[in-house]
Amino acid sequence: MTRIEQTEILIIGAGPSGAVAAGLLRKQGRQVLILEKETFPRFSIGESLLPQSMEYIEQAGMLQDVVEAGFQYKNGAAFAKGELRSAFDFRDKFSPGWGTTYQVQRANFDKVLADAAEKAGTEIRYRHTVVAVDVTGVQPQVTVRSPEGEEYVVQARYLLDASGFARILPRMLDLERPSDFPVRGALFTHIEDRIAPQDMDRNKILISVHPEHQDVWFWTIPFSNGRCSQGVVATPEFLARYEGTEVERLRAIIAEAPSLSHVLRNSQWDTAGRSITGYSANVTSLWGNGYALLGNAGEFLDPVFSSGVTIAFKSASLAAHCIARMWQGETVDWQKDYAVPLQAGVNTFRAFVQGWYDGGFQDVIFHQHSSQEIRRMISSILAGYAWDVNNPYVAEPQRRLGVLRELCRSTQAEPA
Repeated sequence: MTRIEQTEILIIGAGPSGAVAAGLLRKQGRQVLILEKETFPRFSIGESLLPQSMEYIEQAGMLQDVVEAGFQYKNGAAFAKGELRSAFDFRDKFSPGWGTTYQVQRANFDKVLADAAEKAGTEIRYRHTVVAVDVTGVQPQVTVRSPEGEEYVVQARYLLDASGFARILPRMLDLERPSDFPVRGALFTHIEDRIAPQDMDRNKILISVHPEHQDVWFWTIPFSNGRCSQGVVATPEFLARYEGTEVERLRAIIAEAPSLSHVLRNSQWDTAGRSITGYSANVTSLWGNGYALLGNAGEFLDPVFSSGVTIAFKSASLAAHCIARMWQGETVDWQKDYAVPLQAGVNTFRAFVQGWYDGGFQDVIFHQHSSQEIRRMISSILAGYAWDVNNPYVAEPQRRLGVLRELCRSTQAEPA
């Protein structure tokens, strides 16, 4: 007979959104079980955090764990396009809150958060795989396979899918729908960078634009141990022009960008490359009967502004707040109280990502006579404060960006 277990909160996935959600829920006194199909540490992409993330790490009681882990300090973002340069210091921003964060090797970072969740009383079962989900009853019911091959069932008061790109519930409950973003791909690896101090500020992520193709860009994310994450994002058709291994293709594309080639001239390419295509994703709904989708399990936009982990943490915070209200006997409207506020910030990031690829936001970033107040508003969004509606570029992102873009393109005078 199949064994049946009971828990208050069941979370699928021990990555950032799952771990932070667990930390927040344990602070409420909830019983939390996480099922994780892999063993930590394990590789994951998405190494550059945004300062807004620190608020949620702090709320979850994990700040000391992260601070003591020795990650690379980050205070901003630098951009390069041909001879043009621009940098944003996240400490100089419109929105109140954290102005600094870290650049992290995700294998270590994710384990730090998961270990902190365990210390707070969360049970994490590694190498336990979800094989079926039933949300038609009074309580969600999940069928799980253990590392030994035993199948058992977990019934929960509430279910959170924090499975990231595995997208367990969207796949099993037929929630997936195509992203409205064009398909793009990425080639990436970790290297011993040997970057000279004068060539790059290690406290900032470096985003470089291909000199001939504005929709092709590179990330350079320094770590605290002399290594960095290096990647390129482009359409699959562009990436298919290059032959060889992932690293050989990546290096060939970097060779077309003189400024980045100079920065990486002494680097040791000592790790195999990886690739991913068609990473943007969406769903028909972020919640349902007894469950909600966190982070990338719901929607993933694009890596250009490193928004993924911040959105994941925001979703964990909103979901934990809704669950707290449910336990107090309140009626929670998950569309109004979870999906809509989460989507508001996602839509802000969406407008800026779209502006990046059509070139308009690049014009804004590299404008040589930008208003300092406008730069502070943009710095806030780049720092992750996409939910601060006091910022005009959050309240009306598309309209404001459109006006600013036209001003930047039509004049070299200071934008109004």
